[in-house]
Order: sequence, then structure tokens, then C-alpha cells
Amino acid sequence: MAYVPGVALLAALAVGCSAGSDGSATDADSKPGGPTVTTAPPGKYRTLPAPCRAVPGPTLKDLLPGVAELPRQQQEKALRGSPTITYDTDRKVGCSWKADAPDSTRNLSIDFERVVSYDPLVSDDDRARSLYVKKENAAELPGSSAPGTAPEKGAPTSAGGGEKGQEKETGKAGDGTGSADPSPSASADPSSGTPGTPGGGEDLRPRVVDGLGDAAFLDDLLTRAGSTAQHRTVSVVFRTSNVIVTVRYGEQPALVTKVPDSKELQDKAQALARKLAEVISE
Repeated sequence: MAYVPGVALLAALAVGCSAGSDGSATDADSKPGGPTVTTAPPGKYRTLPAPCRAVPGPTLKDLLPGVAELPRQQQEKALRGSPTITYDTDRKVGCSWKADAPDSTRNLSIDFERVVSYDPLVSDDDRARSLYVKKENAAELPGSSAPGTAPEKGAPTSAGGGEKGQEKETGKAGDGTGSADPSPSASADPSSGTPGTPGGGEDLRPRVVDGLGDAAFLDDLLTRAGSTAQHRTVSVVFRTSNVIVTVRYGEQPALVTKVPDSKELQDKAQALARKLAEVISE
């Protein structure tokens, strides 16, 4: 008679332990302050467009006026562009073009970089944002105080910035100093179309660009080596989600005395950047 209650007792204990185990597991999962691992979401973009096909033919002909004067076969070759050599085409691709005309040489390059964060706690977007801010800081935009930039962005870039900072400002369009660049770009010639021209109205200095991607900036650099003609390069860099795009558009006139027009180069570089933003979103 004592054996049957023993079996019943063991069964009751087993049921109690089972219930206790389920309850304790549930408690552990729902216990406030317990360790929780949350993986950051992936970036919006998983692929990149083909860079040498990203710019429409009519746009290339407008950006590279010398192409239209070439024989047909040479024209087609020039419009195909030269792919940038990269070792991971899933992450970074680019293309460049160049065309010589009687009055100047134009060059264009575009680069797409898809940022991937290998830290599960940092999203691709956050990683891309960090890289973009570094690029903007490196450009040393005069007086930039754009939202979302790093805290050190508001620090002075030319005054007290050391020799390296002062050297970078030399020749940069629109630093507002006038004396830093002895070239004609700093002159008051209204026809030059360069930043800092008195009475010019439009601000063509390097600056943050609104309405392009999640964040964007424009840089404008005028260089001259010895007695050669001056070369102006306008760069537009923008970020959309986890992709960073860089457009570089430059001109070197055939005449040493001619200064490349900032407004023309800036307008065309920005227009192309906006087209590329649409290409990425397709």
C-alpha cells in the first residue's frame, strides 16, 4: 500500500519540477535588465549601379564638349569611360572620362562606395554617416556649421590651423581672403565667375549643399603648377543611406591667362550628382 503513494509522489514532484523549469525560463527571458543583444539593421542598398553607364550620353556630351568634335569611333570610345580599378566591386566602383577641346580639357570622374559595418551594434547607415563626416571635415569648408557634422567641424580651419591648413586654403575657391591666392581667381574681374568676386551675388564658395541625398557638400579647388594653365576641380560628395557618391568635374583651359568658371563647373557637377542620386534610388 505504501508503494502506490510513492509513485504518486514522484509523479507530482516531476510535474512540479517541469512547471518550475518552464516558469523560471520564462522569468529569465522577461526579467527586466537582462542581457539583450540587438543587431543593427542593414543598409538600404545592397548593390551599386554600373558607374560607366550611370551617366546618360547626352549629359556626358554636355560635360565633355570636346567629345562632339571627335570622329564617331573615337567619340564612342570616349563616352564609354574608363572603369576605376577596385578589388571589391560590391563595395566600391567608379568611372572616369576625359575630353580635349581646342580651348580646354575637361575631365569627369564618379565614385560609388557602399558602406558595410561589420560591427553588429553599428548600422551600415551610421558607419556611412561617420565616413561622410570625415570627408566633409577634410574638405575644410569655410564657416560650415551643418547639422549632423562632427563637433570639431565648427573649429576654425584657416586661422590658427597650422601650415597644412593654410596651404590647403591657398588656391581654394572662395576662402574669402583674396590674398591667399595670387592667381586671377581672386581678382575682382566679374567675368571670371569665381567665388569671392565683389558684387557677384551668388555664393560660390565651398559649402554644404541642401536637398541632395541625406547630406552633401561641394568643394572647389583651383590649382596651378609653375607656368601651366590653371586647373579647377569641383567635387560634390553626398550620402544616401549607406552609399557615398563622389563627383569630380574639372577643367584646364588651353590659355595660361584664362581661369575656369566656377559657376559653370559647380552647376553641372551638382546637376550630375542629383541625377546619380536618382539612379541609386531606382
